[in-house]
Amino acid sequence: MKILLSDCLTLTKDGDIDLSVFEKYGFVTYKDNIKEDELLSVIGEYDAVLCNKTNINKAVIDAAQKLSYIGVFATGYNNIDIKEATKKGITVCNAGTYSTNSVAQQTFAYILYHTNKIAEYDKRVKLGEWKTSKTFTILGEKTEELSGKTIGIIGYGNIGKKVADIALAFDMNVLVYSRSKKEDNRVTFTDLSTLLKKSDIVTVHCPLNEQSKGMFDKNAFSLMKKDALFINTARGPIVNESDLLDVLNSKKIYAAIDVLDKEPMEKDNLLFGAPNIIITPHVAWAPLQTRKRLIDITVKNLENFINGTPTNVV
Repeated sequence: MKILLSDCLTLTKDGDIDLSVFEKYGFVTYKDNIKEDELLSVIGEYDAVLCNKTNINKAVIDAAQKLSYIGVFATGYNNIDIKEATKKGITVCNAGTYSTNSVAQQTFAYILYHTNKIAEYDKRVKLGEWKTSKTFTILGEKTEELSGKTIGIIGYGNIGKKVADIALAFDMNVLVYSRSKKEDNRVTFTDLSTLLKKSDIVTVHCPLNEQSKGMFDKNAFSLMKKDALFINTARGPIVNESDLLDVLNSKKIYAAIDVLDKEPMEKDNLLFGAPNIIITPHVAWAPLQTRKRLIDITVKNLENFINGTPTNVV
């Protein structure tokens, strides 16, 4: 096979991940982050493309005369035109379970950072305030226990379930909104409006599609409790960034997000410098162990496709 790895820079820094494992299956071309015009000019040569965020749209698929396989280094596959790929008989496989633990971990990193005021107290100690304290401690920051609080989980796939596991270990009440029918007697399934109104923390773990795009807008944010924490580690376009900025400026809620509508962050992004928000650069999936697992799953997907038993087909 002729295999194109189209955006290697999204997977490894300084060679901490070995991508040569794919050479077992054919001749591999490595591209740091291929541009669309170059992709269109070369895609006709390849039998398989392995990508993370490369946009494989209708134009690319139309130009891909030999392409039979697209492997996605991700859970989400909104960058692939699945409808057109299906028409052309191209198999598309993702890595749906690789980041479950790391994304759930990042979700609770945000939550604990917010509730325990780690940064605020660290700053006060470094400014010397503890040295001059009249007691053994420093008070003043509003820290909170998670026990008894309500977390609302949007989407109940592998990541949503893992977040629920951790929340239950903290003795939290768990509300879930899912478009597909799920069963779990440990949590309470409810409609979206009820979840938003009752939750102290709202965390998004659903895929990006036509139904979820823009679902968090001014109407959704208006239903949330004052001082609630909103978390998005899923996909940026699920959130209307202008409406989020408005609610942050009104100091109604707090937010922690790992994804934006357009990535990397544009110079004029509305949320840059906004109050009451933590922004990380799409790294919830990125621990070394997680990325190694991602490569292992993608290798196995390719091998299974070659053997005629494709796995994780979308």
